[in-house]
Amino acid sequence: MNRLLYIFIILILGNVNVVRAQLDSIQKLDEVLLSDVKLKRYASGFKVSVLKDSVLTKSPWSLTDLLRYNSNIYFKENGYGMVSSPSFRGTNASQTAVVWNGININSQLNGQVDFNTINTSNYDSVEIRSGGGSVQYGSGAIGGSVHLSNDLSFMKHTDHTVRMGYGSFDTKRANYGLSSGSEHWSVNLGIAYVDSENDYKYLGTDKTNKNGQYDNLSFNLNAGYLLNDHHVFKLYHQSFVGDRNFSGTLLAPSKSKYEDTNYRSMLEWGYFNKQYTSKLKVVHLLEEFKYFENKDAEYFSFGRVQSFIGNHNLNIKLTETIDLRTIIEFAKYSGNGDDFANPNRNAFSATALWRHQVSEPLIYGLSIRKDITSDFESPLVFSVNGEYRFSESYAIKLNGSKNFRVPTFNDLYWNPGGNLDLLPESSYQVDFGQEFSSKFIDLKLNAYYINTKDMIQWVPDNTGLFRPQNINKVKSYGGELEVFLKHTIGNHHFKMNSGYSYTVSENDANAKQLIYVPLHKANINFGYSFKAVELFYQHLFNGEVNIIGGQLDGYDVGNVGLSYNYELSRNVHSILQFNINNLYNTTYENVALRPMPNRNYQLQLTLKF
Repeated sequence: MNRLLYIFIILILGNVNVVRAQLDSIQKLDEVLLSDVKLKRYASGFKVSVLKDSVLTKSPWSLTDLLRYNSNIYFKENGYGMVSSPSFRGTNASQTAVVWNGININSQLNGQVDFNTINTSNYDSVEIRSGGGSVQYGSGAIGGSVHLSNDLSFMKHTDHTVRMGYGSFDTKRANYGLSSGSEHWSVNLGIAYVDSENDYKYLGTDKTNKNGQYDNLSFNLNAGYLLNDHHVFKLYHQSFVGDRNFSGTLLAPSKSKYEDTNYRSMLEWGYFNKQYTSKLKVVHLLEEFKYFENKDAEYFSFGRVQSFIGNHNLNIKLTETIDLRTIIEFAKYSGNGDDFANPNRNAFSATALWRHQVSEPLIYGLSIRKDITSDFESPLVFSVNGEYRFSESYAIKLNGSKNFRVPTFNDLYWNPGGNLDLLPESSYQVDFGQEFSSKFIDLKLNAYYINTKDMIQWVPDNTGLFRPQNINKVKSYGGELEVFLKHTIGNHHFKMNSGYSYTVSENDANAKQLIYVPLHKANINFGYSFKAVELFYQHLFNGEVNIIGGQLDGYDVGNVGLSYNYELSRNVHSILQFNINNLYNTTYENVALRPMPNRNYQLQLTLKF
């Protein structure tokens, strides 16, 4: 691995020297403002959905709640506010990548991100990229990826945002945001705190959700400085500190507790001109947990992983129509814990992305990636994508890719049960999409097929001990429909966005639908505004899902909200919002024997100045 590190350093220095030799006048491109430009520029044939601030502010603050009603992703949640796992296009939680400002932050322990540990109030946008993304984002991006982005604005401004909320189950929320800048510097920060007794009723019983309390604090700081016409320095930081009791089930109470901490920091140096863009990133990630089987006892189990990542991006504009981007990355992962000793992993990857605008309507892209790791062999992965625009209102998109997921520290080293002979999961997939757009309506229609082999699953051996094995072959296929409507009549504004997904995800061994993958899922968001008043309604339908030993019924859940915008003074704008969640008081579970909340209420005040 020392040789790999040496190669990595030489390539970076070589690339930087080439760039410096090509100094030219500055162009104010997305390269300056964003850390993850490749999300869209090298994904012409992929479906990318963007959720902006206007959507984020109307949803509860967790990433689970936001995406549950605004995407085709299904969530398996162990009671409200507890561990939340996604299923994207029929894949499992560790096959969905979460990307923070261009960096994959999936856990090195279990390969997942708990979506209830991501507070969306501190982000400018959340983007959903459907389909395989292992070439660009590494291990885990098989079903798709979710991107958390912070924007830096290099213009003279200072904006403050304060949000305060109170709701049922003694739920308190507070958030402060600052964005400030000039032509040479930019900074934004966000602080968010959530605290809840979370003692909702179990409808149809005389029980309540006991031991479900949680609180968490999130802090984001992002800053940038334009040194001159060619150089920009940026800092990104995010902290999360959570303290949750784990609620029990209808049949078994719980006294357990879970404390988790995540720190993420990234320094970025960017150089740009008309032909070349160079970005050097240095990243530190820390994930840590303490699990108490009995919250009243002093004993706990502990786990911790630190990740150090060096990443260099070089984008070369070969001609007016051809771009080439190379990405070189070295990562070192170090863990220690009560159940997996002291594992370490070194990883090196080299990636090349090609984008060619053949003509005004036709764009295609090619990409390839090779990973070298210290503890097993990773496959060569690739991606091909393209878009053809027949007119301003109709386009088709196509992509195909090979993707992978590496075994996690838990898979390899958990004691007892870890398996050092595991192979990485690999997947082939193809996705065909059509997009229609007009003045009033946008429509996206996609069909996909995913074939995954060497899927890692924990199964009992002949002694009854659960161990991970490469046993399953899974095929997933289906269709997705998204519809966006917008219309204005005088002072009356109407908006609607909706989605439907049909998902088949079968184990080849028995041709049965995987557990916790609904065949049908649909959502709709409707908004109406008149002058200072806005009314919105959300509805979610989840079809029945297979569980071990049976099926879990489908359900319909609706939320409604009303907001009023008014000026407190010349420079202070306020929004008062009232939400009713689970409007129809529906009894439902998305994990067996773990009921979700009854009808509940939330009041929120937002101040902008």
